[in-house]
Amino acid sequence: MFGNDAEFLLSIHRSHAAELQADAEADRLARSLPRRHARGWLGRRRQPGRSDAARR
Repeated sequence: MFGNDAEFLLSIHRSHAAELQADAEADRLARSLPRRHARGWLGRRRQPGRSDAARR
């Protein structure tokens, strides 16, 4: 079909490299943004490790 077409192989390499760079940029952006705090019903903060027994 394509054999060893250098232009075809180079275009695959470039598109894959562009995808990897886009993924790396998205990861960097996600790490740079502040994390949103987990909030429960009506905007109250949730405390994940707390149960009803711990309050008593």
